[in-house]
Amino acid sequence: MTEHILKALKLVLCACLIFNFQLSSFNSLQAQQAEKTRLLLIMDCSNSMWDHWQSGAKIKVTQQVLLSFLDSISKQHDVDVALRVFGHLNRHQFGTRLEVPFGSDNIYQLQSKIKTLVPQGGCTASAALTDALSDFPSAGDSRNIILIITDGMDDCDAEICDVARQVQLSGVVVQTFVLGIGDGTFNHADCAGTFLPVRHEEEYAKTLYDIFRLAGKTARVVLRLLDGDGDLYETEHPVAFYDRRTGVSRLNTIYTVDSKLRPDTLLLDPLMTYDLTVFTHPPLQREALQFDIDRVNWVDLIVSEGTMRVRYEGRRPQWTQPNVDVVVRREDERVAAQEVGETGQYLAGRYDVEVQTLPVTTLRGVEVRGNAATELSVPMPGILILSKPKGITTGAIFRLRDGQVEFATDLNPSTAGERLLLQPGQYEVVLHPQNAIKYDKVQTKRFVIESSQTTKIQF
Repeated sequence: MTEHILKALKLVLCACLIFNFQLSSFNSLQAQQAEKTRLLLIMDCSNSMWDHWQSGAKIKVTQQVLLSFLDSISKQHDVDVALRVFGHLNRHQFGTRLEVPFGSDNIYQLQSKIKTLVPQGGCTASAALTDALSDFPSAGDSRNIILIITDGMDDCDAEICDVARQVQLSGVVVQTFVLGIGDGTFNHADCAGTFLPVRHEEEYAKTLYDIFRLAGKTARVVLRLLDGDGDLYETEHPVAFYDRRTGVSRLNTIYTVDSKLRPDTLLLDPLMTYDLTVFTHPPLQREALQFDIDRVNWVDLIVSEGTMRVRYEGRRPQWTQPNVDVVVRREDERVAAQEVGETGQYLAGRYDVEVQTLPVTTLRGVEVRGNAATELSVPMPGILILSKPKGITTGAIFRLRDGQVEFATDLNPSTAGERLLLQPGQYEVVLHPQNAIKYDKVQTKRFVIESSQTTKIQF
């Protein structure tokens, strides 16, 4: 009996080991699949590829470089390559076709097709890029990269800028490169992708390998927000990294530091050039950031922030204090909004503050200092209880100040009574009955509003 139990336990243990091994293998396979890079080569076979370069025709030099490149990556199972060609179908047409789709063992097929390509058409890089999205498998997790090899872009590819942006917005492609060979015209290459000019044949292979070397890598980036004294800033802020070329957001996160005051290490694509926005009030920005894969990339920004709060001054009334918005502007642009009594954070500088009281209270040139608190105040409002004549009556309330008339608010024509919160001061209410057509039918009354007090007006 004991022997049977021992055998059973051994079988269970063996099964567990086999399951764990299979699970480990499956997870390993998933990890490998997650790291796969798919490189779509879009090759120019327009007539100009017959032009002589340095050692021969551009098409011949390109074929030699690509054949050698494919040989060098043939053993790398984490890379799939596909080939789309334009300008090779007919002398008088501008067609494009996926000649070799993605596959795990298609290097020989790629090389065979490249050897037989004959340039004879026109330029259709934009059409090739449009069709390229359907070339990538819809299933699976991979870094999809497009590499356009061309000897020039002219007016026939003017729409490629819009096409390239749509490709990036699709989320299918991580990055598009344009490898421009020779001394051709590349009018739209910068917006089509990251443009890499190759003026000499000896640079051709190196540039191609540099792209491939970076394709499967990530760059380590540490963002440090520092205060005016150079100390690490501990306040959390939203952060966005944008592809500088397309303006498409590539990473959105929250800047944080841990208990040891260490910022997060972010992993970004080294193939891109980034614009950075830190969503302070107003936002801080850095442009044209490029990151190296061989080191930690430090990005330091000085954030000099202070706080600002608007409160009511005067005796607290019996009634609940109103929730009033506060709009903060700099150079006529809206920066942020908060409420009376709420504390907001702002970069050091001068602001115009609009408190949405009735009428609006504007405080101009308010200074916020770094690491300091700015306290502002507005008078506590008073209450106007207005009883209007029967019937539909239109009207408005004005504040009278130094001989000037300041609009405060319109009145509701469909109600016989209104309750309004107004800032302290002298006012005039103007009523106009709906059926009145003469000036002398307009009714007016003047009154005074005091903080925390109730004023009643009856017509």
